[in-house]
Amino acid sequence: MANKKFYVTTAIDYVNAEPHIGHAYQKIIADAISRWHKQKGEKVWFLTGTDEHGKKIAISAENAGKKPKEFVDSISKKFKEAWDKLDIGYDKFIRTTDKEHEKFVQDFVKKVEKDIYKGEYEGYYCTRCEAYYTEKDLDNGCCPYHKTKIEKIKEETYFFKLSKYQDKLLRLYKEHPEFVLPKERRNEIVNRVKEGLQDLSITRTNFSWGIGFPLDKKHVVYVWFDALLNYLSGANGNWPADLHLLGKDNGWFHAVIWPAMLLSAGYKLPKTVFIHGFLTFNGEKISKSLGNVISPNYLVEKYGVDSVRYFVLRNFVFGEDGDFSEKVLVERYNNELANKLGNLVSRVATLIEKNGIEKIQNKLIKKLKLKEIEEDFDNYEFDKALNEIFAFIDICNEYVQSKKPWETKDKKVLYELKESILKIAELLYPFIPSTSEKITKQFSVKNIEKGEILFRKIE
Repeated sequence: MANKKFYVTTAIDYVNAEPHIGHAYQKIIADAISRWHKQKGEKVWFLTGTDEHGKKIAISAENAGKKPKEFVDSISKKFKEAWDKLDIGYDKFIRTTDKEHEKFVQDFVKKVEKDIYKGEYEGYYCTRCEAYYTEKDLDNGCCPYHKTKIEKIKEETYFFKLSKYQDKLLRLYKEHPEFVLPKERRNEIVNRVKEGLQDLSITRTNFSWGIGFPLDKKHVVYVWFDALLNYLSGANGNWPADLHLLGKDNGWFHAVIWPAMLLSAGYKLPKTVFIHGFLTFNGEKISKSLGNVISPNYLVEKYGVDSVRYFVLRNFVFGEDGDFSEKVLVERYNNELANKLGNLVSRVATLIEKNGIEKIQNKLIKKLKLKEIEEDFDNYEFDKALNEIFAFIDICNEYVQSKKPWETKDKKVLYELKESILKIAELLYPFIPSTSEKITKQFSVKNIEKGEILFRKIE
């Protein structure tokens, strides 16, 4: 098991604006998965980063009165700071302006030159998505995601022969259904691919903020063709990826364009592309343009890092959309973290400090549904895994109540509770690492003391 590798990636965030809780959601999930696999003794590589080229960046930089590189440096730094505050333990933070990445992209273009030809692109392009759309994709002439009017453009371009890979992709989805998860997203992708694939425009000429196209100096590489390659350029010898995590607006790029690019260049394919839903705020997708951005820094300062992590992992079914609510965060914090977990740790530590412990076989731990928790986690059902862990916390709290060790001074009961709490801390580590480490430290020493209150109630 020690030699088994696990390579997980998140989408790299577009640096036209500062990080919000929608970005943070995916990074928290990836971090929990990374920690889980590290706990199993696997060699984990967790890649995240920022996407820094394209017309939208050039416009945002101009609006901010900065040069593009100066602009992306300042925003990328804010993403790193936000992930540090959320305890995101990535192994590499890649930037698409990294010189190594830029060289990799140019080398890759030459590698797939057989599938590239010059032509003219005419069609719909959303600058804010940096995405091409067909007329049927549009929503009353607007971008399906941003709901803004979309521009029709006509320009000289180089095309990648995406259509050539239609049959191979359909075979991939059929023979390896785990390639696109969840199933509903896979079905959507399959149906769209069956309708037919158009070749992909992979260069632009109407702006210069991008990686130079090695086959023609007048062109720059299309931002998505550049960005997707970060998973290879940042792999550090760990390719193929076991898991790509991304939001549903990026599903097409990762489940269709990306594997076609890899097939063209002769690379192995990743195991799973997991397409999750959006976090909404009062029913609307969180975005700067809608004015409903919630900063992860604000949430961490107000509620604490583990409270935010716990909430997004416990409250949402991963894969589906979820509506972010501070009110529900506070309810879960008070009812589950403070009342259940915090109360158990505090009571048991206080009783052990007064009475001590006596080692026996821990029969209480047999009520922990460990196999179910492991299955839930491996199926990306984090809410269910946490539900099972907290069901055991309830059992432990009931055990304290029924055995009344404050009356009986039963040191054997307190030993069972101590060992059970250490197992709970271990299981909670991927979700709330800072709290888990505190509990483990508190209950691993010879003389256990009451210690600090883990979660103070929020009024």
